[in-house]
Amino acid sequence: MAESVNKRLDSLDVLRGLDIFILVCFRPLLFWLLCRSCFGTGEVAEFFKTQLTHCEWEGFHFWDLIMPLFLFMSGASIPFSLRKYNTSLASYVRIFRRVFLLFVFGMVIQGGLLTFNPDRFKFYSNTLQSIAVGYLITTLVFLNFKAKGRVVWTVLIFVAAWALMSFGGDFTPDGNFAEKIDKLLMGHFRDGVYLKGGEWVASPNYHYTWIVSSLNFGITVMLGAFSGCIMQGADKIANAKRLAVFATALVVGGLLLSLQTPIIKKIWSSSMTLYSGGICVAAMAVFYYLIDCCGRLGWLGWLKIYGMNSIFAYMVSSVVNFRSIPESLLYGFEGRLVFGGVNYYPFLIDFCQYAIIFAILLFMFRRKIYLKV
Repeated sequence: MAESVNKRLDSLDVLRGLDIFILVCFRPLLFWLLCRSCFGTGEVAEFFKTQLTHCEWEGFHFWDLIMPLFLFMSGASIPFSLRKYNTSLASYVRIFRRVFLLFVFGMVIQGGLLTFNPDRFKFYSNTLQSIAVGYLITTLVFLNFKAKGRVVWTVLIFVAAWALMSFGGDFTPDGNFAEKIDKLLMGHFRDGVYLKGGEWVASPNYHYTWIVSSLNFGITVMLGAFSGCIMQGADKIANAKRLAVFATALVVGGLLLSLQTPIIKKIWSSSMTLYSGGICVAAMAVFYYLIDCCGRLGWLGWLKIYGMNSIFAYMVSSVVNFRSIPESLLYGFEGRLVFGGVNYYPFLIDFCQYAIIFAILLFMFRRKIYLKV
């Protein structure tokens, strides 16, 4: 029985790997093909192209799930990793060290840190930083409280986020409370703000929010942590059923709340938090049942190559440009891969770039080299 509680769950690594694979490889390639009508121009092609983009404001597309799933999966592993922690000073140092590193990595990816130009720094603008905040909230709650206290704090944080957004403004792109706070506190260090003619100008199209939204980032990670607690049970089939019930309750709750609070991913609204969280739990339930209950890892096992080095995969795909390698070796194909009026040479270069990243991850996986923060 102890083995079922303490053994590393393959489903966690596989689902995390699927999320990262879609983010850093599958979506860019598929979207490239869809944008050039390589699968036709009918309603089906347009549907898939739409699903691979973020909603402009209200609503929810498949692509809006990738970031919540990343946060959710970071939470799902917390109950397992917390076995190594206690309320000692050393544990808190480790927690804050991880938060700090994730924040720095986020600035490297999207915050302009490597430009070494303070005018281009964006303090809080990246998924890794939202994970950092969500991880901090969740670990502090889970480390210091038992089951009842964890639930109480989750509800309090959720209600606080809902109340601020409901009574501090409206749910329009410029009128919501989270937008006002980000503009007030981050100023020109906010993403979407740039220098033009010596003056700071805000992009009218950038409406992602971070500071107030951090409360619901924490809730998303919490939902992952609660799911991780469920999966620690000895009866795996019962665990899968509990996950399914949990997922259903969250999706229904999100849809009901959306009657008052719209589902808006860009501000991480409370209804979006419940709705996307429910989908994440449902995906976790399916993978947990197939892989850890039924032992059907099979061909899905290769996704662990991405899943066990997810932060490294995300960072290297965002920061390092490997295009020069295939461009140097395959330049002879330029202009020769035109079919149906579409030049597939850029697609080949992109494919090779992602193949190089996969080869690096495979090398690290086989030698058990993992980026841990």
